[in-house]
Amino acid sequence: MNISLNASSRRWSLQTISQSHLPVLQLLHPRRHAKAAIAALLIGLALGAFAVIVLQFPGWTFTAIVLATLLPIGMVKWREDARLFGSMVGVLSALLVVQGVHTIEHLVQWVQYYVLFWTARQSNGLLSAANAEWVHFVWNWAVLFVVLWLVIKGRMRNVWAYGLVLVAGLHAIEHSYTFVRYLQVLEELRQLGVTNVTAQGLPGIVGRDGWLARSSFTQGTFLCTLPGLTTAIRLDVHFWWNAIEMVLLLLAAHVFLRGAGEKISTASYTGTQGQTV
Repeated sequence: MNISLNASSRRWSLQTISQSHLPVLQLLHPRRHAKAAIAALLIGLALGAFAVIVLQFPGWTFTAIVLATLLPIGMVKWREDARLFGSMVGVLSALLVVQGVHTIEHLVQWVQYYVLFWTARQSNGLLSAANAEWVHFVWNWAVLFVVLWLVIKGRMRNVWAYGLVLVAGLHAIEHSYTFVRYLQVLEELRQLGVTNVTAQGLPGIVGRDGWLARSSFTQGTFLCTLPGLTTAIRLDVHFWWNAIEMVLLLLAAHVFLRGAGEKISTASYTGTQGQTV
């Protein structure tokens, strides 16, 4: 991460973040964009309600409209983060938000199924249109590439970051398997002349009816005795994938931000202004 030490405001801002008990929350604070974010949220809520109640749009459009109105504020804030703290911290700030929203979506699905007792097919979260195999495939590979960039180029290197790379990689492989199976089943249905049935929601590598549960290589081994690994429903599998991934991301970001502030403090003390961290 390149951080010029000539600008005292930049140095002080990152030091302030790193010295906080929760540096991640300090980084995510909208700062001078708070009023604009609140205004955008209220506008999004009003437009979303109008679209769903008056125009009779599907319920997921409410969430889509709210997110769309907030996105410009977020982009301005992330660009400012990159300008103040370096491109790596700006990317990290954006990743924390978008992956956090994605994790909340999986939490909502879990609540819909276990608390509201909706069926698994009905438990599609607040943005059901995005609950498609190709979306999951693209999303998780994109997250993996960003995480790898943060670790390799941005030097976010700590035990939590390495764990995040592992989990994000396995998660992306899981969705690659389900995406390939989805395309295969669609082709089989097409050959049978069936075009009005979706193949969404197929089991993946882990979980009930997944590859581990059905493979002759794993049946009868200790893998099949691990809780949930071959018995959990798909909704649970992907809830835990994202929950674990988000926790590791938060821990990796926390350690990195603390370390970045300490490096700047040391550089300032030893009089190495103008160098990069």
